[in-house]
Amino acid sequence: MSFASPNPSSTTTITISAPQATCAQTKDKNLPPNVFTLPQTAQLEALYTIIRDKETSRGDFLFYSDRIIRLLVEEGLNHLPVLPRVIETPTGSKYEGVGFEGKICGVSILRAGEAMEAGLREVCRSVRIGKILIQRDEETTQPKLFYSKFPSDIAKRYVLLLDPMLATGGSAIKAVEVLIEHGVPAERIIFINLIAAPEGLLNFGTRYPTTKVITGWIDQGLNEKAYIIPGLGDFGERRYCV
Repeated sequence: MSFASPNPSSTTTITISAPQATCAQTKDKNLPPNVFTLPQTAQLEALYTIIRDKETSRGDFLFYSDRIIRLLVEEGLNHLPVLPRVIETPTGSKYEGVGFEGKICGVSILRAGEAMEAGLREVCRSVRIGKILIQRDEETTQPKLFYSKFPSDIAKRYVLLLDPMLATGGSAIKAVEVLIEHGVPAERIIFINLIAAPEGLLNFGTRYPTTKVITGWIDQGLNEKAYIIPGLGDFGERRYCV
């Protein structure tokens, strides 16, 4: 997917930081500075209450989780760099605005991450999507890459990495490692998720301090089985299983 490029006649090459007014950088001193959350409003908490409820129907789970996903994707786009761009309006007036600096693509961590692709496509027309499958190796207990397929020019794109849940951070860390191996700089990756555990945020942020994390909600932590508490259960099961 191509965003609007800077005005060809302009010689300005200064990169402007993308606006971040709608997203709050976490003030928790125990969490890395590259972690950002959506504004913790009553409306957002109401949406999370619905999708956390074990009695919520699959239809409602789909509808309300999609609402949150779209908010997260929109916020992820706010963190992309932009360049000055001058255009002419239908009134004949000049307008000094901005255009996105480069191309983007989404990469979903299978299978739950696929649920976030629709939200990305709703706001970015014809966006390219990559896939990555990471599972735990039963012998080593470490995350292992089983499958990946990316756009051929992914090294030149900004990547929105999609996975709804961040527990220990193992899969997300491995996914970024694979993207870096394919030429994507860590600072060009934005990891987007619905719910995160502090343990996973700390692990991820320590390993990749220049990769931004956009999360909708930071939960209490992990239990003895490494499940997010209070969490919402298995996102993929609730999303795809009737």
